[in-house]
Amino acid sequence: MAYQKLQAGKALEIYPSDTASIPNTSLVSDSGTTSATTANKLVQAGQNFTSTVRVSDIVYNTTDSTAATVTAVDSDTTLSLSENIMESGEEYTIYRGQPSACVLYVGNLGDVKVKTSDGDVVTFQNLSNGQFIPIQVSQVFETGTTATGLIALW
Repeated sequence: MAYQKLQAGKALEIYPSDTASIPNTSLVSDSGTTSATTANKLVQAGQNFTSTVRVSDIVYNTTDSTAATVTAVDSDTTLSLSENIMESGEEYTIYRGQPSACVLYVGNLGDVKVKTSDGDVVTFQNLSNGQFIPIQVSQVFETGTTATGLIALW
């Protein structure tokens, strides 16, 4: 029986979010550790966000596996975010907000709600451990997703 062989060159652990797309991993614009806690903000003293970050960039909180979209660049040290995901002392990576559609690997069983590269929102139900979703995906929603161990593959 013939099968299609998936040959991915890049991979990223997915942090499901109702407001952030899957980031383009080849375009990292900044990273660091927050220095203060403010609701719906990312604050880091000594940063230069006005020259490195843009509205619609995607923030991955790598400490607690959450994601949000940059809604405003307030100053060199403060970003406004679409969700309240940052506390003082947490590490982050900021990717360019140019989503790159990918296929998904599902590590642990459950449902996965996604937005396809063409903008359709669908929920894949009762996925098994180790299953691939063979469709181009641009976002994985937190609401409606129960599966864990999701990995984007390009």
